[in-house]
Amino acid sequence: MPSKFARLSPSTPSTPSPRRPGVLARLPALRLAQQLTIVAGATLLGACSHPGEPWQLTNVSGHLPDLNFKMTADNGQSVSASNFRGDTVLVYFGYTHCPDVCPETMARLMQVMTRLGPDAQKVRILFVTVDPARDTPAALHSYIAAFNAPHTLGLTGTNSEIESLAQRYRVAYQMEKRDPNGDYEVTHSSAIYVFDAQGHARLLATGSDTPGAIAHDLHRVIDATG
Repeated sequence: MPSKFARLSPSTPSTPSPRRPGVLARLPALRLAQQLTIVAGATLLGACSHPGEPWQLTNVSGHLPDLNFKMTADNGQSVSASNFRGDTVLVYFGYTHCPDVCPETMARLMQVMTRLGPDAQKVRILFVTVDPARDTPAALHSYIAAFNAPHTLGLTGTNSEIESLAQRYRVAYQMEKRDPNGDYEVTHSSAIYVFDAQGHARLLATGSDTPGAIAHDLHRVIDATG
């Protein structure tokens, strides 16, 4: 069973199903932390921005560490960040039993890939589970296959590996209490992290960013880094 974690996040926490009022009670605090982090980040970015076309997503260049991990992929093989050098990488933290936000985000990302056209070949999506107890490599593989997402890879690992990666990017997640049937949900941040072909953190997309806005900025990242 995964342990409970609560981390400061720059992203918008996912909204669990209405049938779990206990989850909803925790969200205001996470939203407040998220808002304070974004305000502080916006102040820093405003001081070092360069002239030119503004980004439609949140620019986090220089404010988050490079992509770095070693985990287990949904094909059962060990992979690390170095396996994805040369690709623009989108990282999303979620879980296969998520009732709403995760499937909505995956569907939105598939729209983004369609909008990218030929540039989609230069993009990889990494779906990092926050529920390793249930999300085995096989479960992740089936989940991703349901979205017809050939450029997407599911990642799992030990609790400590997932916690370390989440902490690295200020992702918040916490397992909720089991219901009488033994089921549970995981409250988690819902941001999409964008890394360029060199593994540098570049952008942050939230639930309010449209597929068009995400695709627009991805084209720019791809063009700038090859």
